[in-house]
Amino acid sequence: MKIKVGDKIKILSGKDKGKSGKVLQVFVAEERVVVEGLNLMIKNQKGKKQGEKGQRIQFPCPINISNLALICPRCGAAARVGYKMLEDGSKKSRMCKKCQEAI
Repeated sequence: MKIKVGDKIKILSGKDKGKSGKVLQVFVAEERVVVEGLNLMIKNQKGKKQGEKGQRIQFPCPINISNLALICPRCGAAARVGYKMLEDGSKKSRMCKKCQEAI
């Protein structure tokens, strides 16, 4: 998966199009991501005890990764992510397709 926890992303489609935020949680099997403060849903919760009022809870809902773009920390643009092998050939690292810098 090209997006990881802590990355800054930009939303490309949906009700929050154009907004950016920080990734809180990644669901690899479902290819979905939870972004801080974006794609908020409201859930109505009943009172648990008698006489207690119900409440409305807001929570961030997961977004499909196809609707997101990673914001490069170097160039600051929303760019595609590629991979580049390190010099010793042991690991691969993520890179920005625009500025060719490692992320």
